[in-house]
Amino acid sequence: MNARALVVEDDRSIRELTRIGLSDAGFSVTTADDGDTALSRFREDRPDVVVLDVMLPRRDGLDVLRAIRAESTTPVVMVTARDSTTDVVVGLELGADDYITKPFEMPILVARVRAALRRFATTPESTDISLAGLEIDLGAHGVSRDGTQIPLTATEFRLLVELARRPGQVFTREILLDRVWGYSYLGDSRLVDVAIQRLRSKIEPDPTHPSVIETVRGVGYRAARAGG
Repeated sequence: MNARALVVEDDRSIRELTRIGLSDAGFSVTTADDGDTALSRFREDRPDVVVLDVMLPRRDGLDVLRAIRAESTTPVVMVTARDSTTDVVVGLELGADDYITKPFEMPILVARVRAALRRFATTPESTDISLAGLEIDLGAHGVSRDGTQIPLTATEFRLLVELARRPGQVFTREILLDRVWGYSYLGDSRLVDVAIQRLRSKIEPDPTHPSVIETVRGVGYRAARAGG
């Protein structure tokens, strides 16, 4: 069965080109041209991945993303015409798995969508990892502290697991992009930095003074060693 994609775009020509491009790549595609319709289609069709434009009538893409994240971890690739740090950061902080800016080449969008699906579908081996008071259940995709579950998106979970498997080892942003997102992001480190910030807000006892995931200035990030 083909993966199901929901394309949300108010520009008719871009929406149709995206639909054709994803269909040619083997996806079963439905579309929506505004935020309210997008949420209705999402809840009715339960797609495997959402390609979501930021600028939409009636309800913008960020509001749609908030609603999706309140009820689902389905991968979402945001599309924006503005490559500003604010647009990118807000989308990622709300739980988008990736973003792409207009104008984009269809092969690049297809690659991003496929990478998001691979990350979501990959199930780590069934074992547990302990890190700085966190209990990470790889088989159940669960994270808890003192018995309290901590909800993470699929991307946040994979990022945490990648770091937690090798406490004390420093990971550059480029390595994390390759291992967690599945491709080189053309040197754009915002995706990693914002994902780390969002992850810290959920797992750190004090996010303003992170002790679970440490920054190695000028290099990257590492998980704290036991007793570190």
